[in-house]
Amino acid sequence: MTEEIKGRVSVMIPARNEEANIERAVRSVAAQRGVREIIVVDDQSSDRTGAILENLKGEFPSLRTIRIESLPAGWMGKSHALASAARMAKGDWFLFTDADTGHRPESLSTLVARAEHEGADLLSLSPGQRVPTWWEKAVIPLIFAGLARRFKFEEVSDPRSNVAAANGQYILIRREIYQQSGGHEAVRGDVLDDVALARRVKSLGGHILFLPGAAWAETRMYRTFHEMWQGWTKNLYALCGGKMTNIVDEVARTFLLDFLPAAALASFISLFILELWTPDLSMWISMGAFVSLSAVSGRLWSYRRELGRLGLDSRAAKYLFLGSPMYAVLLLNSARAHARGRVTWKGREYETRNSTMGEE
Repeated sequence: MTEEIKGRVSVMIPARNEEANIERAVRSVAAQRGVREIIVVDDQSSDRTGAILENLKGEFPSLRTIRIESLPAGWMGKSHALASAARMAKGDWFLFTDADTGHRPESLSTLVARAEHEGADLLSLSPGQRVPTWWEKAVIPLIFAGLARRFKFEEVSDPRSNVAAANGQYILIRREIYQQSGGHEAVRGDVLDDVALARRVKSLGGHILFLPGAAWAETRMYRTFHEMWQGWTKNLYALCGGKMTNIVDEVARTFLLDFLPAAALASFISLFILELWTPDLSMWISMGAFVSLSAVSGRLWSYRRELGRLGLDSRAAKYLFLGSPMYAVLLLNSARAHARGRVTWKGREYETRNSTMGEE
């Protein structure tokens, strides 16, 4: 599984105002074995992204850059950037990855070999998530745990299942199947270009291998709370299949499993501390406290296991009861934005369309 793959992979990275991330991403990719070329698309950046890339070109001869000056109507920015890069790419394999994603040593050669060994046409990872702030710890692991329930790795990877998914932070795809599927041009207007591409590949009979990827790559998705709010507002409704019933189900699940037991436990503890109880009620309050404590403990245990299976830091579980109401509000806000038909991301406003990504 470690056969030589020198020069077979074209790595493509979209970059719009990524001065904080782009050098790390390029260096981590350039250090991989098997890279034929690195194509970074500077998508109308107004920060130092372009200057940083120019400096890196002298160090990495395989680095090529494209500067995009406008976004055609009907395109999402990321899809347009990657389609532009793919038209230049010469590798047998394409790796689409984000500017905020770092790649661990030897990850590319390991994953290309695994894809070829298992006959995969598209291999995608759910990378590890770097979450240094409390709001990242509260929200991002919770969302990824929810996505892992909706897009189960084993179902996506099962050729007999028509469930399809991919994570745009890491998509390794054979050149031939990418071209047959129509590539990013075919999903130009989809908010979830990664899932849309995966669905097209699977509809052609392509084999998808979807894996938890913390061992191979790590991402910090957002650096500000505002970015996180915009990003998940753009994506969550589509990730829930573009159906309001799924949003309601997920909000109800969050309320019943996370918020309600924690609120009940806090209420019972407050009654004891403030001595707002009578001897006649003490037994019932004690029973209620025990039941709610058991529910909270069980949920925390379950959530830690979910994070562990994803390769995420299980210590983030202690932020669950801060994150769950934020997650519920984000779900509803995403549904509202899509109902209005417009979402905003990285200074651009996009028209949306109802999506049934991942739904049967």
